[in-house]
Amino acid sequence: MPLISSVWSRRSFSRGNGSASNRLGGRLARTGAVLTVGMGLAAGLALTGAGAASAAPVTCASPPATNDIQVSETASCGAQSVGAGRSQAGAMESGTAVSVSTDNGYSNSYANGFGTALGASRGNGQAHAYALGGGIARAGAADGNVTLAIAGWGAGATSDANGVNCMGTLSFAVNFTNGQFCIAG
Repeated sequence: MPLISSVWSRRSFSRGNGSASNRLGGRLARTGAVLTVGMGLAAGLALTGAGAASAAPVTCASPPATNDIQVSETASCGAQSVGAGRSQAGAMESGTAVSVSTDNGYSNSYANGFGTALGASRGNGQAHAYALGGGIARAGAADGNVTLAIAGWGAGATSDANGVNCMGTLSFAVNFTNGQFCIAG
């Protein structure tokens, strides 16, 4: 019997007859542990860029430039800000990242391994989009909202004021302002 399973099994049955609620709690704990390990493994593989073309990393920031576009072989990024907004984008290994912001908004995007990350913010919003190993991530924030979208290989994640959406495996999205989140693994 695996270590994780045996620890929770002993705990759930040690209180008596092993009621359904105790078994459900044990199952939920095991499911959470498996999900955590799986997402960690997927993120580790995505960060190593397994199977992706090699290109020098590029980083874009606005300000200082109003519209910063960088291309290095197959990696590209773009950052644009208007007014007091701040945008950052970074890409490597055939990734494409774009960030735009206005009106004190902050946007941060990163993509690698054929991934595409898009972030947009305005009105003190903060948007963070990360496409790791071939996923598509889109985050949008306005009027003080904070959003995060992370997509792994072959997945899609969206987080904005309209809600969150996770497609495929290895995706995660959350809107910290209203508490909506999704995980597909």
